[in-house]
Amino acid sequence: MSPDVWAAGKYYEPFVGRWSRLAARSFLDWLDLPAGRHWLDVGCGPGALAQTILDRVRPASILGVDPSAPFIEYARTHVRRDGLAAEAVSFRVGDARALPVEDASRDAVVSGLVLNFVPQPERAVAEMARATCPGGVAAAYVWDYAGRMELLRYFWDAAVALDPDAAALDEGPRFPICRLEPLEALFTGAGLGSVATTTIDVPTVFRDFDDYWNPFLGGQGPAPAYAMTLDEARRGRLRERIRSRLPFEKDGSIHLIARAWAVRGIKS
Repeated sequence: MSPDVWAAGKYYEPFVGRWSRLAARSFLDWLDLPAGRHWLDVGCGPGALAQTILDRVRPASILGVDPSAPFIEYARTHVRRDGLAAEAVSFRVGDARALPVEDASRDAVVSGLVLNFVPQPERAVAEMARATCPGGVAAAYVWDYAGRMELLRYFWDAAVALDPDAAALDEGPRFPICRLEPLEALFTGAGLGSVATTTIDVPTVFRDFDDYWNPFLGGQGPAPAYAMTLDEARRGRLRERIRSRLPFEKDGSIHLIARAWAVRGIKS
């Protein structure tokens, strides 16, 4: 299985799900869209962004699309639909590069922490623009893998120091679109207007080292997948190198930042 494949919601949550929901809140606050709109969540995963939209924006409807059938099933069973009819909240297996919706059918088309994993992200953004109605908003956010997505930078910096071949999996150099300028160019290139970008910083506070380390043992995503290819001795060396470099507080907690870059554009 590719290390970029995400499939198990129960492993996603302790690894990045808990932080992705915080990023989603800031993202939606930045968009500042009114209630009663029809939303499309592209690459919805287990439903973290969709749930945040339901909790904070009061949409008329929301459709989540993701290529992972296990994630779609997880979203269907875990996303709460408080106050909305069942048919107003739906999740469907689908490809970001060929969205299963009609042209100009959604007021807001969003994507959270996904575009870098999509082959040909320009096609995904073109599809997002196609699905957005005139005057509607298309928007996305991705982690700053090369900079201040710190929980991963500590991991990969240690991994590459011990095993130079690990650099081939490091999301920082692998995903050059995860910067403000390439994101802006993607949205401008899709014909969207009034393109704007912003920075989202999420505090990621771990109660202790185990709270930081154990999610890397779930095997979901590039870093955990790499960790689980190592034998016990090599994984132990990686664990201790990371431990020696993390900034511990006096109470044993670890305070890091997870930075995301966000972009939005208006469909003319």
